[in-house]
Amino acid sequence: MLIDINCAKCIGIDAVPVTVEVDITPGIGIHLVGMADIAVKESLLRTITALQSLGYHIPGKKIVINLAPADMHKSGGGYDVPIALGIITASGQVELPGLRKYLIMGELGLDGSVREVSGALPFADLARERGLEGCILPLESALEVTECDELSVFAVQSLSDVLRILQEEEDCSDLLIWNTERYRSLVAGEADSPSGTGAGGVDFSEIIGQEGAKRGAEIACAGGHNLIMVGPPGSGKSSLAKAMAGILPPMTTDEAIVTSKIYSVAGLKRNGLGLIRQRPFRSPHYSASLPAIIGGGAGADIRPGEVTLAQNGILFLDEYGQMPRSVLEALRGPMEDRCVTISRLRSKLEFPASFMLVAASNPCPCGYFGEGNRCSCTPGQRAGYLSRLSGPVMDRIDIQIWLHPVPTGKLVRRVKGESSAKVAERVRLARQMQKERFAGDGIFTNAEMDNRRIEKYCILDEDCRKVMEALIGKMGFSARAYSRILKVARTIADLAGCDSIRPEHLQEAAAFRVLDRVQSGF
Repeated sequence: MLIDINCAKCIGIDAVPVTVEVDITPGIGIHLVGMADIAVKESLLRTITALQSLGYHIPGKKIVINLAPADMHKSGGGYDVPIALGIITASGQVELPGLRKYLIMGELGLDGSVREVSGALPFADLARERGLEGCILPLESALEVTECDELSVFAVQSLSDVLRILQEEEDCSDLLIWNTERYRSLVAGEADSPSGTGAGGVDFSEIIGQEGAKRGAEIACAGGHNLIMVGPPGSGKSSLAKAMAGILPPMTTDEAIVTSKIYSVAGLKRNGLGLIRQRPFRSPHYSASLPAIIGGGAGADIRPGEVTLAQNGILFLDEYGQMPRSVLEALRGPMEDRCVTISRLRSKLEFPASFMLVAASNPCPCGYFGEGNRCSCTPGQRAGYLSRLSGPVMDRIDIQIWLHPVPTGKLVRRVKGESSAKVAERVRLARQMQKERFAGDGIFTNAEMDNRRIEKYCILDEDCRKVMEALIGKMGFSARAYSRILKVARTIADLAGCDSIRPEHLQEAAAFRVLDRVQSGF
């Protein structure tokens, strides 16, 4: 008797169908075929032990388990439950009339319990596309799909729960994720928890001085622009970066779906309820490897890197000048293309990487260049330090800020500035203008504009053209820097509520190309 079970596999951030076929015929042995890796092959022993612990017997016949399509590599323990269902149904021990109505995934424990798997959100999307009635997923995995009300999403904790659903002999509405005690407790917990101010709980009002840097951070958040802060230790670079997370607006539904899929596939959306609404703030150590930042893995098991995990949020790279040169240069592609392609011999994946880079670096090895006589570095050491930030990388960073230590008087008086809530409101209004402007374009922020959209949305009048000609002639900006200035000017105009770019917007945007002017002096 041949039994088919609907399953799936994640490729990138999307799921593709996989069918588990089980056939039992006279003969000897259990055979698993279909390009399964070690984890899938080991599932046979887990599955047999779990079935025996629940009182089912393993027929002494030839059992063939095929994971179709045969030319696609399968990995992970998510096929345990489908294999177990196939064995007990094909052997005639249980009749499951609802077997083909659902997409089923889950890892089995030796006692028959069902453990969470990665990729629940893409699995639910696939089930909806294929016209299935719903999904049967482990409880912790099903919590990711609570906003998918078009499907019946069942949350199970044991193989017995799965059998109860598929036998269709009783009402199983208590197993729907929305009716579980775990879901209700998480909903109550979210209602009671206060909203934070950012990744590290830093409010803009707590940062004394640095008004110019705050303005640059506000513009960066309003338009999704890349930003680098160069300054001595203690000038507030890290605090400012953490405070930026508190002024970013909540993600739109489209943004939340993409980000949530990434974290679901990566297995990082643990104990999460529904879609991720807060923008991610990723802060890897400067010693992180190239695969950790860009993404990678062995064989077909390619995992997203930090540039993808920061999708629609902030990638904060502290001690930027200390990072390996290979990593710095590898960032050029994702910063420009808003995606990253990872190629292996037998596989090639594309992950989204539309992030806002916030980098922080000292100006020299000792950290005090530009602060009077405090620097002990030679001119060659200074030039070598910042030369790690190559010209092409700097061209892709829209806003460049040079920070100086806060004067003693301001530190002592500690006069607080605007709160993050006030700044966030201006950012929200600017983002709303961009949302309306780019409706139907497939982008969300000014920083994502390509040359065609720049020509359409960054129209310059005669006065603005004269200002840009003077700036380029004086500063020698590259063509890419020119495009970056136009994008930043468009964001400054949005913050001011202006429909068109004005000369003062261009001048302020050009003022944030500080490293283009300073670097030549090292």
